[in-house]
Amino acid sequence: MITPGLVVPPLTPFKEDLSVDYDTLRREVDYIVEDCEAAMVSVAGVETTEYHFLTYDERLELIRNTIEFVDDRVPVVVGVSHPNVYKAIEISHYAEGLGAHGLQVLAPLRPFGGQPTLGELVTYFETIASETSNPMMLYLNPGPGAEVNPAWTLELAKLDQVSYVKESSRDLARVARLIEEIQHGGHAQYFTTVQMLLGSIVLGGAGATMPPPVAYIANAVIKAFKAGDIAEAGRLQRQFGLFPARWMGYGLAPALKASMEIIGLSLGKPYPPFKAVEGADLEAMRTYLKTTYLFEEIHQNVIRKRAA
Repeated sequence: MITPGLVVPPLTPFKEDLSVDYDTLRREVDYIVEDCEAAMVSVAGVETTEYHFLTYDERLELIRNTIEFVDDRVPVVVGVSHPNVYKAIEISHYAEGLGAHGLQVLAPLRPFGGQPTLGELVTYFETIASETSNPMMLYLNPGPGAEVNPAWTLELAKLDQVSYVKESSRDLARVARLIEEIQHGGHAQYFTTVQMLLGSIVLGGAGATMPPPVAYIANAVIKAFKAGDIAEAGRLQRQFGLFPARWMGYGLAPALKASMEIIGLSLGKPYPPFKAVEGADLEAMRTYLKTTYLFEEIHQNVIRKRAA
């Protein structure tokens, strides 16, 4: 994988009956691959994609269809996280059979409550690794998953099949340390979040993970950085100071689905009972996005593809 780059998870579009809208998902995947220029697509790997609202069989269907829609244009890493490590292995085998390039695994909480020990985390990852040949992405997201301190993160990154680390702390001190110890230490590629993108790639990190449409702007940040135009990269990165932060009271999935609707590629509403961004808040987002650096370019690309 060429770095710095973006790992982009498609948001899951739902129909009125709460089934997955695969026609819309296909268009979203095209947008992610072609317009956002994802270096890798993450399938059912992060909570913002709302995959956890699906049944087990629906989750497998989402994985199968998304891999089909990507169509080998970029590598695909498949989320296999599950409280039951043997279910995670089942999903891993399924993903491998479909041609997945990697497996994304959330550092798990104890299903019966409480934080796991380092030994339990190592055993969880080694158990999956013993049943698969695919490289693994260690996914760190406290809340849905375990709180893993930097020393433990380094130990997990040293596992043979952990080739990538994706973390969500937004803590610059932690990120700087782990980029140094993990990325520069030669253990794994280290990915952060949109808020940390420019800072982390300046430090030598691998990039970041984020859904659309923020991935479009993030790609422009990376292009400016690679071209040596740090001022332009900083100008673009500044957008993430307010977006989507100003609307995060709704949650990340609702905020990003609202922004996708504004740019012309509606992905429907968040899974109930969680609320969509509506009314004055939606209009405030629309007004803000129309003043941002790349909105018109993003919007016109979506309109062009929809008309094709």
